[in-house]
Amino acid sequence: MRTEVAIVGAGPAGMLLAHLLARAGIDTVVVETRSQEYVASRTRAGILEQSSVDVLTAAGLGDRLRAEGHEHRGVYLQWPGERHHLDFVDLIGRSVWVYGQTEVQKDLVQAHRGPVLYEVRDAALHDVATAHPHITFTDRDGRAQRLDATVIAGCDGSFGPSRSAVPTSARQVYERTYPYSWLGILADVPPSTDELIYAWHPDGFALHSMRSPEVSRLYLQVPNGTDPADWPDERIWSELANRLGHGQHDWTLTPGPITEKSVLPMRSFVQTPMRHGNLFLAGDAAHIVPPTGAKGLNLAIADVSRLANALTAQLRDNNPRLADRYSDEALTRVWRCTHFSWWMTTMLHTATDPFEAQLQLSQLRWVTSSTAGATGLAENYAGLPL
Repeated sequence: MRTEVAIVGAGPAGMLLAHLLARAGIDTVVVETRSQEYVASRTRAGILEQSSVDVLTAAGLGDRLRAEGHEHRGVYLQWPGERHHLDFVDLIGRSVWVYGQTEVQKDLVQAHRGPVLYEVRDAALHDVATAHPHITFTDRDGRAQRLDATVIAGCDGSFGPSRSAVPTSARQVYERTYPYSWLGILADVPPSTDELIYAWHPDGFALHSMRSPEVSRLYLQVPNGTDPADWPDERIWSELANRLGHGQHDWTLTPGPITEKSVLPMRSFVQTPMRHGNLFLAGDAAHIVPPTGAKGLNLAIADVSRLANALTAQLRDNNPRLADRYSDEALTRVWRCTHFSWWMTTMLHTATDPFEAQLQLSQLRWVTSSTAGATGLAENYAGLPL
């Protein structure tokens, strides 16, 4: 097989890149190790920046988002006895949208018309630094295959083959592992809030998010290595009520049936550069951020939007300028979002050091009482323009 752009990974990053390139008349083939059902059901990000909404809308993918998504003006920041609303629209004139990654994936799959090869095995990238990169793999029928391409785009996340296809001598890795994780749940209960609540509490951070008017998404800070089986439903709702309701006398958390529990480790990871020869990395293949700042999916969309423009200029206009600048320009945004995610995480997650706890509370008081502080958070949370 041969194609212009071979895309590794059929999640939102890979499928959006395939969609954007198809609109420019560029052929792609997408290869994916998981099944289509597995990829479609992954429950992850749920907040879209304004710039992400703009990209999806311009690509003809905004109809259902606008009809079924929910625009939020801001978020709540909370600590015991205090809850403050930050209105992003008033502060910076931009909002965010609640629209789950599963819904973005549905829209992309429905719009895609090119080949997607699911359930491949033993995928490996070859000769990526040459003019003849290719991928070998075993398809789901057990046949050995080779896919030649002009360019390979690695959109296969943390555990795919693309990241490791860059030689050790040609890459630099920056990483931080945080001393806590999130216990995340999905619950079939209407949200108890109109917009997200980020809560600092001496017993640990809590977040009240949502996926729809009928489904709530909630998180608790837990120690690394936590087993979800140690958290029965009653314990989860009791701890959420404690951390989210502490001092909020006119507010009540409504419990409901929990349909999913998972533990998410918290880490920051950046691999540079995001290009090696004719291999371009995008999304989680190049960087991971803790979810506190709602940046993971949005960074992937920003990468892919930039990469689609670069590859279109290179393959259609024989102009490599944008491709040559792709890594440096993408990493400028990546590091800004990495810092913001670190800042939100360290401000809100309870530490064992009483001195650090007082610094966190001081920071929260400043952000919620200072227009400059609130504006800085709003600019980063709602997303810098592309």
